Amino acid sequence: MMDVLRFLITFLGIYKPVVPLLRRALHHQKQTHLVDLCAGAGGGILQVWQELEKQAGQRFSITLTDKFPNVAAYSFLEEKSNGALSFQATSVDATTVPSTLAGFRTVFSAFHHFRPETAKAILQDAIRRKEGIGVFEGAGKRWHELLLVWLVFPWLILCITPFIRPFRWSRLLFTYLLPLIPLGTVWDGTVSLLRMYTPEHLQQMVQELNAPHYTWHIGRAKHWSGTGVLYLIGYPS
Repeated sequence: MMDVLRFLITFLGIYKPVVPLLRRALHHQKQTHLVDLCAGAGGGILQVWQELEKQAGQRFSITLTDKFPNVAAYSFLEEKSNGALSFQATSVDATTVPSTLAGFRTVFSAFHHFRPETAKAILQDAIRRKEGIGVFEGAGKRWHELLLVWLVFPWLILCITPFIRPFRWSRLLFTYLLPLIPLGTVWDGTVSLLRMYTPEHLQQMVQELNAPHYTWHIGRAKHWSGTGVLYLIGYPS
């Protein structure tokens, strides 16, 4: 499912609208290294890296981390990026990131997994280390997006599955013969949309943090499909 989501996010260019916002934050911090938290299978991060380098005209590097690292997916992305995307093979808790992992932090398609207390702890840990952080969700929490998940995604998954890399025979089995992956992805997409924090929720969250010296940008970046990509970006003023 994570491989499918990574392919879909890249195929649809979901996170392209937030790249200019991320680039400005990185420029403000004079930062060229990112630490991607809760990376899953690295959904969209390769495209984000490519767009960053193209728009900024300079080199960037990214370290992928997760509490349960998907080493196979990360190795694939490392190879595709010629080493610009590396990874931490050991478990990394987003609420207590090791000091050895310095850089602008990002969280793509994962913030909705956390209860408010844990979500605030992720932000507060970045503040404690004086690191910038960007949180991005691949939708805008709009009701019409549920229709896209229910009516379009199953057919799209059936079309793209043979082209997903790294190739696995098990993926074909659980897509076409026993369609657990399409069903699971639709269920995951539905629950994720319902759990996402709105800009109002995110604004309330940052107001409760101990971060008087931080600048925050919160909103929706419009995607070509008409949906909005939720974002929260914070960095030391």
